[in-house]
Amino acid sequence: MATLTFALMDAPFESARTATAFRLLHAALERGHHVNVFAYEGAVGLAFARQMPHANATHGRDAEQEAHPLPRVWIERLQALAERRGARLQWINCGLCVDERGVGESVAGVKRGSPADFWGMAQAADNTLVIATK
Repeated sequence: MATLTFALMDAPFESARTATAFRLLHAALERGHHVNVFAYEGAVGLAFARQMPHANATHGRDAEQEAHPLPRVWIERLQALAERRGARLQWINCGLCVDERGVGESVAGVKRGSPADFWGMAQAADNTLVIATK
C-alpha cells in the first residue's frame, strides 16, 4: 500500500477544508494506505483533547441533541480505523504552533514535532497533499 502525507493548516470549525481533509484521510485508511498528517498553524487545535460538545440554544437543542462533531473524536475514529485496516496513521502537531495556541493537551497518539518532521514524511511518502488555508 502507498504512504500518503497530508499537511493541514485550518483551525477546527473554521473551514470546510477540514471536513474534506478528514474524508480524504478516511478514504485512504479505508483502503489500507499508511497516512502521515502534519498539523500546522491552527490545525494543531484539531487534536486538542479538551474540546467539548455544546448545545445550540438558537435551535433549542441540548448538547446531546445537537450532536456536534468534534475534530478530536474524528481523529480518534481515524486512529481506530487505521488499526482495524492494518494501516498506520501518524499524526504530528507542530510544537511551536501548539505553544502559540496553548493547545498542548492532545488526544492519545498525537505527537509533537516540527516542520522538519513534515519534510521527512513528505520525502518518504508516495504522495503529499498540502491543504492550505486559502
